[in-house]
Amino acid sequence: MPGGRPGNPAYQQPLTTEDDVISVPLRRPWRWISAIAVLALLASFIYVVATNPNLDFATIGEFIFDARILEGVWLTLVITVVSMVVSTILSIIIAAMRLASNPVLSSVAWFYVWAFRGTPVLVQIVLWGYLGLLFDKITLGVPFTDVVFWQMDTNSLVTPFVAGLLALTLNQAAYSSEIVRAGMMSVDEGQREAAYSLGMSPLYTFRRVLLPQAMRVIIPPMGNELISMLKNTSLLSVIAVMELYTQASVISSTNLKQVELLLVVSIWYLFMTSVLSVPQYYLERRYGRGSSRNLPKTPWQRVRAAMDRRKPGPQPAPPTEIVSVVA
Repeated sequence: MPGGRPGNPAYQQPLTTEDDVISVPLRRPWRWISAIAVLALLASFIYVVATNPNLDFATIGEFIFDARILEGVWLTLVITVVSMVVSTILSIIIAAMRLASNPVLSSVAWFYVWAFRGTPVLVQIVLWGYLGLLFDKITLGVPFTDVVFWQMDTNSLVTPFVAGLLALTLNQAAYSSEIVRAGMMSVDEGQREAAYSLGMSPLYTFRRVLLPQAMRVIIPPMGNELISMLKNTSLLSVIAVMELYTQASVISSTNLKQVELLLVVSIWYLFMTSVLSVPQYYLERRYGRGSSRNLPKTPWQRVRAAMDRRKPGPQPAPPTEIVSVVA
């Protein structure tokens, strides 16, 4: 009977046959070669940039926290948040109109999406900025009559900041409404029928049944739209809104350090997009709880798990030697 260790008389070699399969780990030399090649290219790029005599790193460090740059960063964030919040509300209304059985509502919503998606956002920004050329005054009164309750000069009401907000918000609402509509259509039709059978109104069904289930589909592309909105604020420089890119352009026009100021702007945009990606990640996890049995670990959970593995745990008891004796 086999047992014990090789030095024990009762030990027997395990039985083997010619049909046994010997597993050999698969070697992948090209994986290491490609990784080394990529690291070499990355190191060479960093070296070329770091040793470039035409790049003034002192200027980058001087203006990275300049008061004007920080003011532009703050205004960029304000425009992004306000435009995204308002456009999201509008997109839900437009998506509901597109899905409505009323032909007038669906047609108006379709025309809105068609018009704002079919024209460049830069053209829309310029049109809103030059609104005073089309209408001298904005009035509020009874249509088709001379009765006026309130009026104001257009240029005083629609400032460059307001024009930028209107352009970005209305344009983004058209794109976001299609994302919301796609999310609504991804929900099984039986959910709507079940809600109607319980006596729920279409609006209540949309708000309490369809929209929460569609958020799993809506959140990822809406996060991309948020980042796109952040970067599109740089287009407001054409109407002299003093956001981040406009502030950097004004500074570079005086010290002629265009490349350095562009790098400053790029650093800030990368930082802001990284920060805005964090809530998107956790929102995706929250609304994706019902689609996966086990959610992937967050970066913080992975760090904690790695630290726990490195901690010395209780040592197992030494194995006892079992010797079988042949009678």
